[in-house]
Amino acid sequence: MIREREFNGSPGLAMLLLFFVLLLAAVAGLIYSARAGLGWGIVASALLLLIGVVGECGLFVVNPNQPKVLQFFGDYVGTTRTPGLRWANPFYSKKSVSARTRNFETAKLKVNDKAGNPIEIAAVVVWRVFDTAEALFNVDDYINFVQVQSESALRNLATHFPYVADIEGEMDLSGHTSEMSVGLAREIQERLEQAGVSVLEARISHLAYSPEIASAMLQRQQASAVVAARAKIVEGAVGMVEHALEMLATRGLVELDPERRAAMVSNLLVVLCGGGHPQPVVNVGSLYH
Repeated sequence: MIREREFNGSPGLAMLLLFFVLLLAAVAGLIYSARAGLGWGIVASALLLLIGVVGECGLFVVNPNQPKVLQFFGDYVGTTRTPGLRWANPFYSKKSVSARTRNFETAKLKVNDKAGNPIEIAAVVVWRVFDTAEALFNVDDYINFVQVQSESALRNLATHFPYVADIEGEMDLSGHTSEMSVGLAREIQERLEQAGVSVLEARISHLAYSPEIASAMLQRQQASAVVAARAKIVEGAVGMVEHALEMLATRGLVELDPERRAAMVSNLLVVLCGGGHPQPVVNVGSLYH
């Protein structure tokens, strides 16, 4: 694999002044040689002029975070990262590669989660090129490579976790977004290592059930929420009833036989677990008649 190596060439301003002086000297030499009828002077001045023109072609500008990759007839020479006016062999080809931070959002992918439910998922990926040689020479199109591999990693992540966990403590897509983001960034980085790309951040930007099952899954979530709420209410009601019976027994306010105890427990549970306001009923008779 081709790795990046630094090649900053020569300071451009100094070379610009040098070739400018050569051009002036070549023009002056041509004029003088033509007037004096010196054939060798004309040839030498023409060569000097050619050197000056060709040398000027070696000047190039490097912008911040916009390094230039230099090649000599297909052979990789090096990468210039020092910003400013630089000079290198005029026969070197110079291709710019952006090392700035970029981001993109994947398309909304339709995949099946671990439970087999069709979901829609998308992610935002923040990345930058850290090795220009790998980005240019190890993959065909590093920008397209980043996008395709990111979507592939996102699909793979979605198939390994459920949208909502059915088992308490199980990792899921909707409830563990931080863990999902870390895992997604790690998997994308593994796929892009050969392309000289560093993944700075990856996070899920869209997550929903597919439209064809969204209504059914919403009803399921609502039912689960109702069951969980009722279970919590019953748990609290049983504790309150137990506490009430203990207080009555401790203070000796009333002695309850098993039948009356059962009736009191039943009444208290109805009052505490009922969905509406209880309607009091005054018992003027006996419990046994």
